[in-house]
Order: sequence, then structure tokens, then C-alpha cells
Amino acid sequence: MGVGDGDLAQLDAPLIPSPAAGLGSHVEGGDAASGGRSFAGLLGEVERQVWLAGPLVAVNLLQYCLQVISLMFVGHLGELALSGASMATSFANVTGFSVLLGMGTALDTLCGQAYGAKQYHMLGIHLQRAMVVLLLATIPLSLIWASTSRILMALGQNPEIATEAGLYALWMIPGLPAYGLTQCHIRFLQSQNIVVPMVVISGVTALLHIPLCWILVFVAGLGGKGAALAVVISHWLNLSLLALYVNLSGACKRTWTGFSKEALHDTVNFVRLAAPSAAMICLEYWSFEMVVLLSGLLPNPKLETSVLSISLSTMWMVYMIPTGLGSAVSIRVSNELGAGNARGARSAVRAVLIIATTEGLLGALATVLVRNVWGYLYSEEEEVVKYVAAMMPILAVSDFMDGIQCALQGAVRGCGWQKACSLLNLAAYYVVGVPSSVLFAFVFHTGGKGLWMGIICALCVQVFVLLAMLLNTDWDHEVSYPPSPFSPPLMATPHPPSSWALLKIVPLMEI
Repeated sequence: MGVGDGDLAQLDAPLIPSPAAGLGSHVEGGDAASGGRSFAGLLGEVERQVWLAGPLVAVNLLQYCLQVISLMFVGHLGELALSGASMATSFANVTGFSVLLGMGTALDTLCGQAYGAKQYHMLGIHLQRAMVVLLLATIPLSLIWASTSRILMALGQNPEIATEAGLYALWMIPGLPAYGLTQCHIRFLQSQNIVVPMVVISGVTALLHIPLCWILVFVAGLGGKGAALAVVISHWLNLSLLALYVNLSGACKRTWTGFSKEALHDTVNFVRLAAPSAAMICLEYWSFEMVVLLSGLLPNPKLETSVLSISLSTMWMVYMIPTGLGSAVSIRVSNELGAGNARGARSAVRAVLIIATTEGLLGALATVLVRNVWGYLYSEEEEVVKYVAAMMPILAVSDFMDGIQCALQGAVRGCGWQKACSLLNLAAYYVVGVPSSVLFAFVFHTGGKGLWMGIICALCVQVFVLLAMLLNTDWDHEVSYPPSPFSPPLMATPHPPSSWALLKIVPLMEI
């Protein structure tokens, strides 16, 4: 990633200086590097976030590639196999992966602020507590996946596609625990700015996933079942490598001191933050996946489902970039708030707005440029390829808006405002977005394009409100907010943002 000298060249070193070590001066100082009001300080914060976000983007892309690669192999088995695997992947995201991912993001707040406050031992406690809760959560999720076919048919989906999807989801069940534990380890490491090892581990896993898919799908003759099994094996491989790094690397010696009974205490308080964290993520993810499910009710459901699934996979792939930015700003905001530095938190939000806008424009441009060839990666049928090409300009608009809101939500997680943001997502996607999708697709008869246009309406609402919240935040209030009683002396407490009732927009440079 361009890191080549000093401690950054070592695999087990943080990518950027930690608040406890290299950034300690900005808690007391007012110079440019402190994230103050000066233009030089803003550029410094932009550079810091880019160096941090780059590897996180790579990690997200490489992990998401596991599902995409499997779908690409299944796509060459026929339209029915692709439709079934695509719907199973969508259903798995709705009812499993998004839930575990959302619950894991509670560690963005908890571990990030603990690290900023130099409570290093608490990171290991939070990690273990999250692992226990997420493992328990996989039990009901597995039961839901085992009933995929019946649930989809009850929702009115095509019986052939539903049956194929149920088989694919069934073979993915063993990967649920591994995915949940992987999310815990990722949040634990990234809160310490340790990201290079995650890139290497994710890269090795993704690289091995390609021959693994080929062997299981074609050589072993397992077809779609082999593609699902390959995802399971890759998730467990990824988790095993991450766990080995945490236990053996010297970079985690202060934050991981072994298993402790303390992790079994206060799990209820962890759930209180994990639940709105999951709702915040799931409400957004579910609305996008609902687009695929609704496409099964349109005329020519096989074509619509295949194209909308390809579109969704494409959008999620592009989405991995702003997800990395969101993780980076979440780390920066939570670290700065944990260290008591309101000015640094302000600067982090300003910087991510600039980065996210630039990335959104470039991502939208790239989406449009590849529109005529992208469909061939998933299917050899011309009808599918042409439909995908027609969808790409609409995807470009949603990519731009989604990139900005994702980065802004990262700042929200760093502050511990998950509850407020989950209410916003509920209103944006289910009061505005989904009803608009139904209106465009089934009343105005615009098909799959209309489904996606409704989601764009929701994104516009979401971006506007998030901007209003963050641009009006009293960061001194956020730093001085009373700490949580279950993790003294300083820890994130879910509370309403200081800007919740202040929805006037102020100039960006006055944050």
C-alpha cells in the first residue's frame, strides 16, 4: 500500500501512529497536526485517514470477493443456478451476515474509545464479550437459514428459484459462526490501527478461494453446493489466521492478555449497544436486499432476479470503499473522543466529508465506464448483459450517495449514536425508500430500474439528516458526556447526539 519505512514496514505494527503513542501531542497541543482549524491541519487529517482507510478498503473488498467469486462460478452453471445462488446470498445477507456485522460494529465505539483512553486491557474484554454474544446469535440465525426454501415460497417467490436458494443457504450454515467471530477480530484490530496484517490475511484467503471454488464446483462436481461450501471454508480459514495473529503477535500484547471471566459480566450492557448497532446496519442492508426479493414479483422473474442480484453485488463491491472510509473515521473519532480531544474529532469529520465526496464521484464514473462489459463477468446470456448495462447509470447515482452516507455513519458509530441513527435509517428506508420503490416499479411500471430509484430517494434523505446532525454537533459536549457505569472510568455511552434537535446547516469549515 506504499508503506515502506520505519515501523510501518513491519507486519505487526500499526499503519498509523496510535493516539497513545504517535498522536499523543495533539491532545495537548493546538498545532496543525492536532486536527485544528488550519488548512494544513485538515490536510494532515485527510492524509491520516487515507493511509488508514486504504488497507481497510482492501480488507472489505477481499472479504466481499468470497461471495462474488462463488456467484461467478455458479453463473456458468446456468440461469436457474445463478438465480438460486443469488437469492440465497441475498437472503443470507438479510437474515444472517448483516445481523452479525451490525452487532460487531458495537466494538467500533467500545474498543475505539477504550484505546483512545489508554484502557488497553478493556479491548480484549470487549472482544471476548462480543464473541460470546455473536456466537449465541448464530443459533437462531442458523435455524432461519435452514428454512430458506419455505420462507421464500411463503413470500411468493418462484418455487424453482426458492428450492435452489434453500439448498445453497443450507450449505452455508457452518460458516455463520466463523463470520461472526471474524467481524469481532477485525473490529478489535482496526481500533488499534493494526490493518496491514488484515490485508495480508484477507488477500491469502481470497486468493485460495478461487482454486477452492473451481475444485468444489467443477472437479468434485458439487455445483452450487460446492460454491457455498467454498465460502464456509474460506471464512474459517480467515478466522483462524486472524486468531493466530492476535495470540502470537507482539502488537496485541497490551490489548490481548488471554481469556478472562470478566468478559462474561455486563453482557446485557454490551447487547444494549449491539442491538441498535445491528439495527443501524440491518435496516439499511435489508432495504437493498428487499429490492432483489421484490424483483421476483416482476414479470420475467428469472431475468429480473438475476440482474438485480448482479446489480446488488456490484453495488456492494463499490460500497466496500466507503465502508473502509467509514471504518477509518469511526476509529479516528472514537480514538479522539476517548482521548478527550474534541478538536481532533471535529477535524476527522471534516476530512472524511472531503474524501467521501471525491471517492463517490470517481466510483460513479467507473461504474458508468464499465457498464457494457460488466455483465459478462456473471453471465454469458446477452439478455442479462444488456439489462445490466442499462442498470449501471442508476447504480452510479446510488453509489455516490451511498458512499457519502456510509462515511457519515462511521462518524456516528465513533460517537456512540447508534440508536439515533437506527431511527433515521428506519424512517429513510421504510417510510421513503421502499414505498417509493414499489410506486416506481409496480405503479409506474419501470421494473427493476424503478426499484433502485426508490432506494436513491432514501439515500438522499439519509445524507441530508446525517449532515445536519454532524455539522451541528457540539464536540466539546461529546467529550465531556458522562461515562458509562459498566466500564469505568471512560467508555462509550449510547446517548442522543448533541445536534439531534439542531437541524440547521452550517458552513463546513466552521465545524
